[in-house]
Amino acid sequence: MPAKGTAEWRGELKTGAGTFTAGDTLAGEYSFRSRFDDGPGANPEQLIGAAHAACFSMYLSLLLEQAGTPAESVKTDALVTIGQVDGAPTITNIALTAVGRVPGATEAAFLEAAEAAKRDCPVSKALAGVPNVTLSASLVS
Repeated sequence: MPAKGTAEWRGELKTGAGTFTAGDTLAGEYSFRSRFDDGPGANPEQLIGAAHAACFSMYLSLLLEQAGTPAESVKTDALVTIGQVDGAPTITNIALTAVGRVPGATEAAFLEAAEAAKRDCPVSKALAGVPNVTLSASLVS
């Protein structure tokens, strides 16, 4: 099933502003300041981080369920860093931090499933060109 996202930018780079929608309920604004100066609003890297965290959490939950240890919850943060590479702005790093509440799972089994989710979730595959993707995963009781 195709998924749709829409964005519109109005004006010049530093003084303009944009809006975006994703699905039926997610909408927001973005600007030069929200992207590069920590101003109010969202930015594309935050949307990429949210998409990656959501996909990873869902995929890890699937893998844990298939292993016979369904998760009560998997919470993932994705920190997306943009930097300059050959003079062009580039996503250089994504740091995933996942915490699972998974009754019956061992730490080793959870970490193995988390590494597989990092490698195989569809958004991870789409972001394969990012030079550095790290994962920190842990279980809580």
